[in-house]
Amino acid sequence: MQLFVFICAGLMILTGAIGVIVRSHPVHAALSLILTLFGVAVMYVAQEAQFLAAVQVIVYAGAIVVLFLFVIMLLGVDTAEDLRIEPFKLQRKFAMLVGGGVIGLVTIAAISSRDNLALVKPLPSDAVGSVEIASHDGNIRRLARDLFSDHVLAFELTSVLLVVAVVGTVLLARRAPKSPSETTS
Repeated sequence: MQLFVFICAGLMILTGAIGVIVRSHPVHAALSLILTLFGVAVMYVAQEAQFLAAVQVIVYAGAIVVLFLFVIMLLGVDTAEDLRIEPFKLQRKFAMLVGGGVIGLVTIAAISSRDNLALVKPLPSDAVGSVEIASHDGNIRRLARDLFSDHVLAFELTSVLLVVAVVGTVLLARRAPKSPSETTS
């Protein structure tokens, strides 16, 4: 039974992911994303992580995809855009320069954090159980130490991904200036 659930959920995830990439209409791509997210939720249930499955459905498939659909409908990006139109002439060269700079900064951050790991003292094995109630920010400090030392690369890549998503949203929202012939008809 577990193999059957895994195969069905895997097919849901693959079909939805391919649909997100292949679909040209943004609403259809968002619906394919919902299929992918539901497949991941089924995988969570199969691993007996019901809370993660509920969060996956409620937060991602519910709130985030509805937000995507709202932005798609609001911006009206269902029409084809002419990607050859650039707001200023050196846009692509400037974008490559900024992208190279961001990649360089992430690389430097990852290398410097790896060198600084020797300075961070490992926590004792019983540190998790020794958190006192009076120390209300003990878990936050441990989380910050873990996030900015052991997982700094993932943290930086996530921040770059979010910046790229914001820039992509701005580019999708921009409109080409209308020619005089389009405004008269």
